[in-house]
Amino acid sequence: MTQATQKLTFEEYLAYDDGTDTRYELVDGVLVEMPTESEINVLISNFLLATLLPLVSYFRLRQKTEVKVSSRTVTSRCPDLMVLTEAGVIALKGARQSVVQPEMPTPQLVVEVVSPGEPGDDNYDRDYIEKPKEYAQREIPEYWIVDPIRAVVSVLTLQGKSYKVKAFRGGDRIQSEQFKQLDLTAQQILNAGV
Repeated sequence: MTQATQKLTFEEYLAYDDGTDTRYELVDGVLVEMPTESEINVLISNFLLATLLPLVSYFRLRQKTEVKVSSRTVTSRCPDLMVLTEAGVIALKGARQSVVQPEMPTPQLVVEVVSPGEPGDDNYDRDYIEKPKEYAQREIPEYWIVDPIRAVVSVLTLQGKSYKVKAFRGGDRIQSEQFKQLDLTAQQILNAGV
């Protein structure tokens, strides 16, 4: 749902407050309301946060932190979960808003839990087509796409300027270049640890 007809700059977008908890992305200068997360998406994101907590310092784990991207239309993304580097944490220290700007170190990992959609739908195209291009351009070394509807966890590892995709299902153990010590199956993630 589009919220404004007047085009906003990124700085105006960051300052925008309509007095609600509505989440927006800035698409071609226009505020676009993001759908409310489903319960399974929230549970999966929280489960992954709890699972990664023993592996990285709590202050490197982020939910609701945006990353500025540069694409044809979108200027910012808000992954479901992000792992910052130590340098990224330092760069954000004292920032007025939790946004990873282009001049800051890139996150170590971003995770998106996708909403239902088929190829050609906004949800599907955003997570499977647009975000991989945007995150690769930002040189984020690893991007996970967790898809509860298709029962697959895709781990995208940056190689050169694009991602190599590896899909995990059921009892497959997740193989992460960034977190080699991770002992987790696709099913555990998709069931949010239940």
